[in-house]
Amino acid sequence: MIEAVLTDIEGTTSSISFVKDVLFPYARERMAAFVTQNEHVPEVQQALSDVKALTQDAPTLEACIRHLCQWIDEDRKVTPLKAIQGLIWEAGYQHGDFHGHLYPDAHERLQHWRGLGIPLYVFSSGSVKAQKLLFGHTPYGDLTPWFEGYFDTTTGPKQEGSAYTAIAQNIGLSPDRILFLSDIEGELDAAYSAGFKTCQLVRDPATPPSTRHAWVSTFDEIQLSKD
Repeated sequence: MIEAVLTDIEGTTSSISFVKDVLFPYARERMAAFVTQNEHVPEVQQALSDVKALTQDAPTLEACIRHLCQWIDEDRKVTPLKAIQGLIWEAGYQHGDFHGHLYPDAHERLQHWRGLGIPLYVFSSGSVKAQKLLFGHTPYGDLTPWFEGYFDTTTGPKQEGSAYTAIAQNIGLSPDRILFLSDIEGELDAAYSAGFKTCQLVRDPATPPSTRHAWVSTFDEIQLSKD
């Protein structure tokens, strides 16, 4: 029996194009000015320290900015980049420059499961701050209260089983009682290796579905035992 749902965001609850065509360019355009103006803010200081540790060459502030922009271009799932992006996006959401995208079918089904008392959780490569900003500024309003917890790459890489083991321990349920939803087969493989139930969201008809996991094209097709 499924007792909790853990969901990815990009390509699952929300459009990949929103992240790649709206959020990423917004952060890249503002990266240099934001980091320069906020380098002494504790969260930014910590992220810059992490950039230096990852690049192992004690870069200058300008070099850190170059690394951050390069990681955006490469779509790297790097924790300090995600932290700074989250701070930049926070200003964008607050200024009304954009709203967090959410597929209507995802909104409807998550609301349904919440009404049934099924706990909902998020695991995304975007920082927890970025996750809460997206769900806090949707066209449907602030949906952050719908989720019992948020996890990002500080918990572990999304394609390593140990991250899912840690999440199950944090949730307090046996892994086989948690359903993980994602569009990425490698993430589903990792979750399955940790004992999770899995289901792939295949939003693009041109994308071949997994042969190792159950798959659906919309949230409407996902059935839980409590439905």
